[in-house]
Amino acid sequence: MSELARMLSGGFYKAQDKELQDLHRKAVILCKKFNNSEPSADTREKIIHELFGSVGKNIWIEPDFHCDYGINISVGDNFYANFNCIFLDVNKITIGNNVMCAPEVKLFTAGHPIDPTTRAELYEFGLPITIGNDVWLGGGVIVNPGVTIGDRCVIGSGSVVTKDIPSDSIAVGNPCRVIRKLNDKDKEEAKRLKQIYQESKAQD
Repeated sequence: MSELARMLSGGFYKAQDKELQDLHRKAVILCKKFNNSEPSADTREKIIHELFGSVGKNIWIEPDFHCDYGINISVGDNFYANFNCIFLDVNKITIGNNVMCAPEVKLFTAGHPIDPTTRAELYEFGLPITIGNDVWLGGGVIVNPGVTIGDRCVIGSGSVVTKDIPSDSIAVGNPCRVIRKLNDKDKEEAKRLKQIYQESKAQD
């Protein structure tokens, strides 16, 4: 079994492997190219298509952006990531449609052994992160290895997500906890604000 296969299996692997180093080097080069690119949708999307494993339609990522390998990242349609996001993709990062990441969102699939002797021997592991559809991650959110965030969730700024978050949840804190579910009042408030906006536009 290759170190890449071991890495994706969730078991111990060693990142000093030549194949992994070559993949990482390629990702570093592409991230640098992306971060130094002109703000052109065609240019940046082309780089992201080369960097990521799978890319949906109508995506936009602000620089700076950094990842480990890129090939383990999959994003759906209408994906947006604001400035300074970091995705450590030593395992799969799977993101659905209509997901928004505020500045400095960090998705960490990477882990190290708790035992210091084993850690000093340079063993590593990674667990996948899955983010559903219609999710908004607030500024500075950290998602830890092995976490799944369900559809239509909102994760408050600065939260550290250590456990799965069920769909239709608003969750905040360190560690992140569900504080309430989405409800009809949220829809009513959004409808009210949209009406104010539309009335304002009609007066322009």
